[in-house]
Amino acid sequence: MIDAAGQVLAEFTTIITTTATTTGLIWLVVTLAIYTGAIWINHRAGGNPLLHPLLLTATGVIALTTLLDISISDYQQYAGLLHWLLGPATVALALPMYAQWQKVQQLGWRLILAIAVGGIVAPLFAWVCLFVADAPLALQMTMLAKSITTPLAMESSRLIGGIPALAAVFVIITGIVGAIVAPVTFRLFQVTDPQAQGVALGAVAHAVGTAKALSMGEDVAAMASLGLCLNGIMTAIVLPLLFG
Repeated sequence: MIDAAGQVLAEFTTIITTTATTTGLIWLVVTLAIYTGAIWINHRAGGNPLLHPLLLTATGVIALTTLLDISISDYQQYAGLLHWLLGPATVALALPMYAQWQKVQQLGWRLILAIAVGGIVAPLFAWVCLFVADAPLALQMTMLAKSITTPLAMESSRLIGGIPALAAVFVIITGIVGAIVAPVTFRLFQVTDPQAQGVALGAVAHAVGTAKALSMGEDVAAMASLGLCLNGIMTAIVLPLLFG
């Protein structure tokens, strides 16, 4: 444990040293500025999933690095602090889990089963499509982590031989698509129960789906955050056990 702590400290020191340079600070500020602008645009658009802040920020950063002829690897070094913070962000998932723990105890195995089914069926169907298309194994493994939040997806895909950077892309696309089609799907199948809607959004469309749930009501949002956390935890444990 002491060695692991020392390794984390050394990694953090390296990241801070790189970020503390003039170029690193400029890119950090620019990234945060683009993200702030993306939030403003999304708010003005009424929370349209197609204009999700993550999508707008990624597009803006790619456009800027292309315009300035900056390689993505260089950008990753300069903005490494943001990537490193994904770790603490993952640990912070304990907060919504704790807030909804009473609901977990109340619903018990029914809730766990519903989230587990959603967390298995969605990535399994996507994996089957890639398997039939004879996609590379690394791509198949990456797809299995598409329905959990970005920090967990990147680490889980790394442990099972996937591509962490591509996992982040799959996660964003999954969340946006889920947030767009969820209202239509609920109407088509007459899913009116707020708890069922929330679990579906959180378990399948992770953080983006949870953001959509916020606009659908407090009960929906609460269950979405619960679905997000439980599915993320279960997937992050099961995938390495099966394919690690």
